Amino acid sequence: PNLLLEYFVEEYFDQNSISQIGIIVTKRAEKLTELSGNPRKHITSLKKATDMTCHGEPSLYNSLSMAMQTLKLLTLLYSPTLKTAKMCVIGMSAEVRVCTGLARETGSTYHEILDESHYKELLTHHVSPPPASSSSECSLIHMGFPQHTIAALADQDAKPSFSMAHLDSSSEPGLALGGYFYPQCWAKYCELPVECKMCGLTLVSAPHLAWLYHHLFPLDAFQEIPLEEYKGERFCYGCQGQLKDQHVYVCIVFQNVFCVDCDVFVHDSVHCCPGCIHKIPIPSGI
Repeated sequence: PNLLLEYFVEEYFDQNSISQIGIIVTKRAEKLTELSGNPRKHITSLKKATDMTCHGEPSLYNSLSMAMQTLKLLTLLYSPTLKTAKMCVIGMSAEVRVCTGLARETGSTYHEILDESHYKELLTHHVSPPPASSSSECSLIHMGFPQHTIAALADQDAKPSFSMAHLDSSSEPGLALGGYFYPQCWAKYCELPVECKMCGLTLVSAPHLAWLYHHLFPLDAFQEIPLEEYKGERFCYGCQGQLKDQHVYVCIVFQNVFCVDCDVFVHDSVHCCPGCIHKIPIPSGI
């Protein structure tokens, strides 16, 4: 299970670049990791947990109470309750009635794993963020954008310094010549995203926000049309190859046609229609 959880952590932060997660041991309701956006920290804790021996009786109530308290400490503007927070449950044994009721009352899902592949499928289902709803309320979040600098080894004035993220770590010294420096408090971090220990802001980079935007506002699905009914050009706009499949996929904005491979590539990897991007006018000053 720990290997699959490590896979989940890596995939989750790949799709949710500025999110945070925390790990709690259900047996004794003890935190393995605090809420953090550092995937390496979570994976290292999971690897150490393989040799951990749990004592005492399991307590679902204590685990839920700790999870809710952690969310309340995350922000004063959001005070979650069991009625408002979705509790997705993945069981590893027989069905538990209290977990079924918990998932039903919170409008979430409850599944019991059948085998390793089924467990991986259930974890993967929680990786991709849901699309943003047009009726959802907007709120401002204060963020900082550190500057990444790397000092040259030949520079006589270059001195290695500690990363703020390793102040509480006894295993990693965190000495490095470069890193991300936030100009507001001049704190240094080795990787992003991270919550600044000095000013409390979430520090991210522009690619993090761009990647998150693609998932919150996904590209609309192309219209699937049988090839025999399509009257336009017989070449894919993406790869310029001849259309030979039984169906073609047409962008609903500028009516560009794509083959099935390019349709999958555009929606899963590019996240924007190349035909629409090509038609956007470039400002004269650029």
